[in-house]
Amino acid sequence: MSQQALRLHVPEPSGRPGCTTDFSYLHVSPAGAVRKPPIDTSHFDTNDLAYSLVRVLDEDGRAVGPWVPAIEPARLRKGLRAMMKTRIFDARMLIAQRQKKLSFYMQSLGEEAIGTAHSFALQPGDMCFPTYRQQSLLLSRDDIPMVEMICQLMSNERDPLKGRQLPVMYSYKRAGFFSISGNLATQFPQAVGWAMASAIKGDTKIASGWIGDGATAEADFHTALTFAHVYRAPVILNVVNNQWAISSFQAIAGGESTTFAARGVGCGIASLRVDGNDFLAVYAASQWAAERARGNFGPTLIEWVTYRGGPHSTSDDPSKYRPADDWKRFPLGDPIARLKQHLIGLGEWSDAQHDQAQAELEAEVLAAQKEAESHGTLLDGHIPSAAAMFDDVYRDMPEHLRVQRQQLGV
Repeated sequence: MSQQALRLHVPEPSGRPGCTTDFSYLHVSPAGAVRKPPIDTSHFDTNDLAYSLVRVLDEDGRAVGPWVPAIEPARLRKGLRAMMKTRIFDARMLIAQRQKKLSFYMQSLGEEAIGTAHSFALQPGDMCFPTYRQQSLLLSRDDIPMVEMICQLMSNERDPLKGRQLPVMYSYKRAGFFSISGNLATQFPQAVGWAMASAIKGDTKIASGWIGDGATAEADFHTALTFAHVYRAPVILNVVNNQWAISSFQAIAGGESTTFAARGVGCGIASLRVDGNDFLAVYAASQWAAERARGNFGPTLIEWVTYRGGPHSTSDDPSKYRPADDWKRFPLGDPIARLKQHLIGLGEWSDAQHDQAQAELEAEVLAAQKEAESHGTLLDGHIPSAAAMFDDVYRDMPEHLRVQRQQLGV
């Protein structure tokens, strides 16, 4: 009896340069159609939520359905301004990189709602373990000066990290922003471990870990899910599915015939799949997951469905591997435009206010950039002293490091 030859399935993106992307693979649920379970629900009861899509804002900008959050218009306006500031900041830093004032940059274009709205659901003392595209977690706060962030990007004399980190790899303990790692996925088990430690100490603080769709293929992702499930760690596990990991489509990491949220259910974790371009949906889902963690109901995995509007980094050219107009055609739209439309519908915003906010924020970012540049850029060599590499290793510098510093002549 002859047997059929075996063959492998190699996923292909639904759009390549020169053609139009077919976004039907997204399986978008109507706004307001997805149910909201109680926070003490089991992972079994979230199986359908891992395949549907939690959405609040409809096509006319109205908030509909069971996930509509109780949030004041003032908070929404603050969220809108934070998203706008993040996008302006990204645009200015991209230009600065092209001017060779900094070596490298990574935008969060199209993903601004995720970090901004999520930060509103957290409390002081909670710890985020982000990737390199969650700058909105910082830019949505009032206590993190943009000047400091830009000095870090420029690795200048006022770089708070003293040139020890690549640009965009911020670290802010006081803001609950764990040091970003250039190694993929390491932050996920770290977030679970931090959350476990919080519970062991009897504390009330929770952790929020972040990962991209591509990095879910790393072993650290699965290790984190196992520990989170077994020990019911008070952690939110965020998977930002922006459809691309550099030039690899999300299907390569396993997002073709299932969802990334479904992996959480399979590991015994309550899971949601959420419209990441819907500010209200992001806030509501984040708040739901945070309440679960604080109530000792265990971890939650959230897949944020969004689209990386720009290049992976300043070293990337997406026109080589995807259609140039993909982001404009993405079915979930622009998160800033959607929240703006909602606020206008509430009578809490206007086109004139939006234009005024845009001008104010552009001036604010430009002023911060000018102040940061006064402390040096990559062009002028005003960088931290080489002596700084010996600092902060030990409380009291040992003799062998003193000798090495003398040998270096600094």
